[in-house]
Amino acid sequence: MIGFGVVGQSFVKLLLSRSAELYTQYGIKPRIVACLDSHGSAISPGGLDLERLLHAKRARGTVGFYDKNSSKFDPIHIIETVDAEVALESTPTNLNGAEPGMSHIISAMRTGKNVISVNKGPLALAFPSLIELADYNRVMFRFSGTVGGGTPILDFAKRCLKGDRILSFKGILNGTTNYILSKMEEGLTYTAALADAKQKGYAESVPSLDTDGYDAAAKLVIMANWVLGMKVTMKDVRRTGIARVSLSDVKKAQEAGKAIKLIASCDNKHLEVKPTEIAKNDPTCVDGTLNAVTFSSEHSGQQTIIGRGAGGMETASSVLRDLIEIRDIVSEKIAY
Repeated sequence: MIGFGVVGQSFVKLLLSRSAELYTQYGIKPRIVACLDSHGSAISPGGLDLERLLHAKRARGTVGFYDKNSSKFDPIHIIETVDAEVALESTPTNLNGAEPGMSHIISAMRTGKNVISVNKGPLALAFPSLIELADYNRVMFRFSGTVGGGTPILDFAKRCLKGDRILSFKGILNGTTNYILSKMEEGLTYTAALADAKQKGYAESVPSLDTDGYDAAAKLVIMANWVLGMKVTMKDVRRTGIARVSLSDVKKAQEAGKAIKLIASCDNKHLEVKPTEIAKNDPTCVDGTLNAVTFSSEHSGQQTIIGRGAGGMETASSVLRDLIEIRDIVSEKIAY
């Protein structure tokens, strides 16, 4: 495990609470053999004590105190030398260079480790290259948690619509901006709605990643590559945030039976994120922190998936889903 913030800790709690069920239903007993955060590491080839790992993080602020010492460490060296089947990359998203997540993923792949990532940065900036690197090293690369949190948006498109041809998709991919715009519909100004989002923990102290549309654009890139087989990066997205949406704009849309939402769209050629008026009865017109995506397929028509787009435990559930899938594929290869 590389990164032990909200998602990483939620994943460990999920393993603790569902250990018996995971073994009974899926025949797996995952062992975490190494865990790194920004200040230290904990390593045990036989498997770390998960309760003790959580306690070290809570009590001392770093997993480096798991063994009551906090020595200097080299994350890349640990990733390359530790004996593990899967590397989970959950460090904070950086859309300006994608480090250190990019180096973590590349090092894991080059040393034969399957990778699960909830870090959007590397995929948004270098998706095609990372897929090629995974194929070259014959490892699996999964990233369900990068789009939709616990809502299986990527899995829905890739599996439930298998056999059909997805022509385009559009929707709300950022819960923070959706919450702000929903509050503006209730009469709050943009500034007041943003302050409310910060107070409730939906927006960061510096919220530009969400409000300027970068987060939605990153998710749009990941979807376009994975779902439609495009080879695009962040520079291919036309992006407009919500900072210039006024209360009068919102009220004008309401009078017309519409709502303003930050819509990310891809028509197989163009990628765009911008505030858009959509009808109130449109299935993607959801409120609060919900995400919603409508896929338009050649034969199945339109299909919409709605769910919570963020949250530690929700995203952790997507990590577990990816882990089970990797384990199943490995088992099939061994059996074959």
